[in-house]
Amino acid sequence: MAVGPGEVLLVTSAGVLRAEVERIVAAAGAQLRVVEDAVEGGPYWDSASAVLVGSDIRELPPRRSTPAVMVGLDGEGDSLWHLAAALGAERVAVLPDAAAWLADHLSRSRSPGPGGLVLGVIGGCGGAGATTAAIWIAQAAAGLGARVLLVDGDPWGGGLELALAAEESPGLRWPDLAEARGSIDPLQLSDSLPVAGGFSFLSWPATREPPAAVAAAAAAGVLDAARRGYELVVVDVGRGAEPLHTVAWDCDRILLVVRAQLKAAVAAVRLLQELPPVEGALLVRGRTGAALDSSLIAEAVGLPVQGRIPELRAVAGAMESGRLLDLGKRRNVRHFGGTVLDWLGEDLQAEDMA
Repeated sequence: MAVGPGEVLLVTSAGVLRAEVERIVAAAGAQLRVVEDAVEGGPYWDSASAVLVGSDIRELPPRRSTPAVMVGLDGEGDSLWHLAAALGAERVAVLPDAAAWLADHLSRSRSPGPGGLVLGVIGGCGGAGATTAAIWIAQAAAGLGARVLLVDGDPWGGGLELALAAEESPGLRWPDLAEARGSIDPLQLSDSLPVAGGFSFLSWPATREPPAAVAAAAAAGVLDAARRGYELVVVDVGRGAEPLHTVAWDCDRILLVVRAQLKAAVAAVRLLQELPPVEGALLVRGRTGAALDSSLIAEAVGLPVQGRIPELRAVAGAMESGRLLDLGKRRNVRHFGGTVLDWLGEDLQAEDMA
């Protein structure tokens, strides 16, 4: 048995949620098959163009190939993301706010085109150096010919543009995209963003004013357009609840930056419980011979160590003065970026990279 071509599978027994999804699927021009539980949905799972799993479901088929979107209703709180992580869903849509994003996602799933890789970089504890790592990774990939976008995922981080010394660069910032709805043209997005270090960037403004709110659905639409317009999207996720429950769930892979200390490793383990179930690895910050070596950190956190961020005395000053891109030209920093790009492997399809 199989669903028809382009058919969407919804697994739920909740009538209100079913009605909401039926309206969205119709808007996307797709056909919908609804089943009440994972057992009934199993035969249709792998042939569906997209699989939607309701928040009332507590188990999924053990073997599946189609990525699932966990769908729930406004008011279900953090439990929806926790349930998605437990079940292995790769995206979350909170309805009705995410209706436009979900309709666009379903439309594209019926005729998928080439898309880039979205890499999340998150600090396992405060001050771990995730922003520095994200900038150097973006710089390394751009230096090898990839089309790269660096995204500031934390509205409370002070503005990524400061670290790039690019606060005066013309182009859109996150508040300019707050009203974005539905599908965003990737070419228009890339043409509208500022550039530094050979890559585009999307930052929160570096001002003293409280950051303007950007709805999760709008942020998801921007990242979808970024995926279609760039070969690599590097997201400096941040550790707040908001970015962990929005932009982190749009990442295909995640790198967790951890200091070579026991306390930092423990904090990283706790953070892992909030992250989507995608492939991940560690970046260790600390000199060789630090309190914990790479093998002990990997064992403690439960993720492999992919690289060690160069420990440079000038980093703190460079962050304050916007000179991180200058440090990124050093040989040991370029080597660090290369180790990350090696890990991305075939998932990073850049025309000029060899």
